[in-house]
Amino acid sequence: MTASKTPARLRVAVIGAGYWGPNLARNFISSPDWDLVAICDLDGPRAQALADRVGTNVAAYSDVAALLERRDIDAVAIATPARTHHTLVLAALRAGKHILVEKPLADSREHGAEMVREAAERGLILMADHTYCYTPAVIKIRELIAEGALGDILFIDSVRINLGLVQPDVNVFWDLAPHDLSIIDFVLPQGLRPQAVSAQGADPLGAGKACIGYLTIPLQNDAIAHVHVNWLSPTKIRQMVIGGTLRTLVWDDLNPQQRLSVYDRGVDLTQQAVDGANAAASMVSYRLGDTWSPALPEREALGAMAEEFAASIRDGRAPRTDGEAGLRVLAVLEAASRSLASQGLLSSLAGHDAAVTDAARAAVLR
Repeated sequence: MTASKTPARLRVAVIGAGYWGPNLARNFISSPDWDLVAICDLDGPRAQALADRVGTNVAAYSDVAALLERRDIDAVAIATPARTHHTLVLAALRAGKHILVEKPLADSREHGAEMVREAAERGLILMADHTYCYTPAVIKIRELIAEGALGDILFIDSVRINLGLVQPDVNVFWDLAPHDLSIIDFVLPQGLRPQAVSAQGADPLGAGKACIGYLTIPLQNDAIAHVHVNWLSPTKIRQMVIGGTLRTLVWDDLNPQQRLSVYDRGVDLTQQAVDGANAAASMVSYRLGDTWSPALPEREALGAMAEEFAASIRDGRAPRTDGEAGLRVLAVLEAASRSLASQGLLSSLAGHDAAVTDAARAAVLR
């Protein structure tokens, strides 16, 4: 993709005025890179209310086709349920618009791959709204791993639990786990590319879908990642522990005074010959060192994401969370659905790039 001449301020519309759309609108309206020109929602009065709230020259639409006919709009941000993304994104791409789309990228990898191909063929940006990847804490985690501060990664343990909201159309994996998966994909140098995953879920409420979930992801070199998601916890926890051969990092997103802690502690394992023979024994020693907390700038993640979206359009380059990143997350979610449908058996990601099976589609709800 080559950079094309673009105006100093790009013009954007937000589709979806429900839960997430207002957050996008607020950040676009305050960005020096963007002019927010329109809000679109099937509920016309809701679109109008948001348009009136965020700006004086923001138009309101209830018809997506009418919005996309406007030739003065450079990009659209889509904040609607995942099942609608495929249709909306393809329509917007075919109208010549760059796209920012809420997580997950689509309701299946098959739909997501078609969206990515369409954007590439038209030379347009398709960016996944993996918001956490633009937080100062996650950017710092990525930097520390890249520079080798943690050593080789041994494990990642992520917990994302709270009380509600039980979603009407997807299970807890598809609702909450995209956050954790997108973060893991962002901070690992090679991205999230497991060969297989295993998922177990429970529905103690009888809601017809998994409300509690445990996802296990084998990583390279015998490392492992574990993601715990839960709609039923009376306490809210947002924590990730990343252990390496040199140091261990703890990210507590609900602790604004100390979001990141780096522990110079760990286990050292050496091999020694036994009684001069060829056999070897493992010698375990424990390392106890200092703990430190990196200083982090205070900046809203959505503001940084809006800036990256504009920069990728102007520079004609892929954004940091592009469509391919969205596809990697979808691949894991679909494998988790297959595993859930088979009572937690390990589900391979190989051979399932084209489409999700019927059993996995049903497991999205279960």
